[in-house]
Amino acid sequence: MGNGQGISILVVEDGQSQRAMLRDFIREKGYEAFEAGQGEAALDFLARNYVDIMLVDYKMPGMNGIELLERVKRINPEIDVIMMTAYGTVETAVQAMKAGAADYIAKPIDLDELLILINRISEHRTLQRENEILREELGRKGVTARDIIFESGAMNEVINLAGRVADSRATVLIQGESGTGKELVARLIHALSPRSKRPMTVVNCAALPETLLESELFGHERGAFTGASQRRIGRFEEADRGTLFLDEIGELSQTVQVKLLRFLQDREFQRIGDNRTLHSDVRVISATNRDLNALIREGTFREDLFYRLNVVSITVPPLRERKEDIPPLMEHFLRRFAAQNGRSVTGFSSEARDLLLKYDYPGNVRELENIIERAVVIARGTVISIRDLPFSPGEGHGGQKEKKQAMGLNDAVEALEKEMIREAMNWSRNNQSQAALSLGISERTLRYKLKKYGLK
Repeated sequence: MGNGQGISILVVEDGQSQRAMLRDFIREKGYEAFEAGQGEAALDFLARNYVDIMLVDYKMPGMNGIELLERVKRINPEIDVIMMTAYGTVETAVQAMKAGAADYIAKPIDLDELLILINRISEHRTLQRENEILREELGRKGVTARDIIFESGAMNEVINLAGRVADSRATVLIQGESGTGKELVARLIHALSPRSKRPMTVVNCAALPETLLESELFGHERGAFTGASQRRIGRFEEADRGTLFLDEIGELSQTVQVKLLRFLQDREFQRIGDNRTLHSDVRVISATNRDLNALIREGTFREDLFYRLNVVSITVPPLRERKEDIPPLMEHFLRRFAAQNGRSVTGFSSEARDLLLKYDYPGNVRELENIIERAVVIARGTVISIRDLPFSPGEGHGGQKEKKQAMGLNDAVEALEKEMIREAMNWSRNNQSQAALSLGISERTLRYKLKKYGLK
């Protein structure tokens, strides 16, 4: 059942009984419905009224559905048009989609199918409106639209969910591959929260050994351990009334997991070397690129801690699954790095653009950012060409497909990972910090992988 949500629909159909049936069905499902008997009448109606969706019959006297669709898109390109076509006329449906129709439905109309189409378009429009409000709110908080670059429906949903949970106290677990933008999502949640006047404190749980991480989070007293020459205030204490972002949460040791669980349960903690109980009002957002359920099965991650962290779960999809986001990200990074480096690079050759759109980006947005920065710096002219890119046609997508299918998934993933690490180490001249940064992983993870694959 659709609930309408303020969505208005114009039915354009020359058959009076069919038009009335569709109008009444749409109203019954909670949407606002209007009607027009032909194309000219529909255009007259649009001159005086606004609608969100139009349901247009292809075959009408005078102006046909495609001609009306083209006129409507010139008047208001944001109106979504569903084309009603005769059964089996595939060519008409294809023509309608090319002309800008949101979808099509064959006659005789299946009302259940029509409702699914209308609901889907309605939900997408509602999501867009909510995200426009969200962007305006972020602008007022000092986070500009350029900080949130996406076109895909998948990222629309991620950003929308982030906006809806922002004003709560709930802990949020952000999951996704390295380089997808998990910290950006955390910053959006913080920026829209009542805690936004306080800074968001970030701790990378994989960047520090266990003893130092425990001290980093909870603090220590002078003399608590060798080298503790003075008291240290931990991040939980420092972030009081603010937000603490724990990145790579899957890397926590069992000792730190126990302390974190206690804090999430009671908002209490103790500095190392001190038996006094301290309190702090901190909202915890965590992120991981690892499968925490697998770590729970292995016994390396506490199930009770997982449930405390995972009150709200947000999964950021990899870039290869949201290719619509690649073009705006390319343009954004091009402008930024051209300005930063004083280069007059203004665009991409058609071949380079095609290659960038086809590439699978194992390192996600971070990899795309690095690729564009490198290309801007080494480009010989004002346009980035294929020779400015660090890969050639066939790499990163279809070129390795057959080899992967023959190997099996785990072997293929490990072979690709090993090759990427080898390339990163060669590129960085064996500088582990630079190699880890380019791969979007921690140095500790890189050292583990080097040992695992026997790479020197």
